[in-house]
Amino acid sequence: MTPTPKNALASHNESASAKLEAEITSSRSFVGSDATLADVQDQFERLRERYQRCTTSLASAAHDLKTPLSIISGYVDVLQGEKLGSLNNRQQEVLQDMAVSCKRLQSFIQDFLTYAVLETGEMRMHFEQGDLNASLSEVCGLWSPRFQEKGLALYFLANEKVSPFPFDAPKVQRIVSNLLDNACKFTPAGGTVWLHADPYTWERRATQPTKFPNDRRQRALAVPNAVKVSVADTGPGIAAEFHSEVFDDFFRIPQGNAEVEGTGLGLAIVRRFVHAFGGKVWVESDATAGCKFSFLIPLTPASALDANRNLNRGQSK
Repeated sequence: MTPTPKNALASHNESASAKLEAEITSSRSFVGSDATLADVQDQFERLRERYQRCTTSLASAAHDLKTPLSIISGYVDVLQGEKLGSLNNRQQEVLQDMAVSCKRLQSFIQDFLTYAVLETGEMRMHFEQGDLNASLSEVCGLWSPRFQEKGLALYFLANEKVSPFPFDAPKVQRIVSNLLDNACKFTPAGGTVWLHADPYTWERRATQPTKFPNDRRQRALAVPNAVKVSVADTGPGIAAEFHSEVFDDFFRIPQGNAEVEGTGLGLAIVRRFVHAFGGKVWVESDATAGCKFSFLIPLTPASALDANRNLNRGQSK
């Protein structure tokens, strides 16, 4: 029997994991022998090159899938519009299912492409003066239909205390979209999701004595120096032991026998973007109550060099 795409992907992942584990075991035994530092460095470089090839191949495959998927989506739109003839109710239902599946695949492909760009260090930040309230409102408008379809309430109220400041609007919107997607996915019907932003005083002063009397880290902050954006939901919550792992690449919280859609990259992409503009991201939750994901956007953006350095630091975590 021909395996389904999901089973084929799982089989491929298991095979890749087995090969990687074998290589790690081989590397450990190799390092434990009489290997020189040059040998270890050579082994590391080979592993890194292979990892880069895998990342590039993933991006190439995802990119190659975009064109045929766009064609399929276009034909579905034409058929749903009954431009090629009228449809009965059953045919409309089938086309609706196809449209939903196409959107899901497009989301997966976009995650893979974004991940590949982040991994290869090609992502660049573009800070421009903008209205964060307007950006968040736009994202909510795009997500409202999906929340309504699932029977979820989505609330966002603009905060007048958040004044315009320089930030990378498309990337902030991508972060919020990933967090809303996560909330929509795990919050049961009848639940509620809140999105809000507030001025925030990000305490970053040093606690150790300093030799420099004018060290800015020793001075109390009189005004907020960041904006805190949060997405809270009434879903099942996340146990404390997973609060750090949820931001790892390809990590998905064990759900028993439940099938959870996704690539395990949504929150990993959030973490990398937030680190890229010098911010911070975290989750507040327990296993019995909802989740609240928050991230900080500095009001004064890091320089391009600092942003790229933070992006690379995010990749290594």
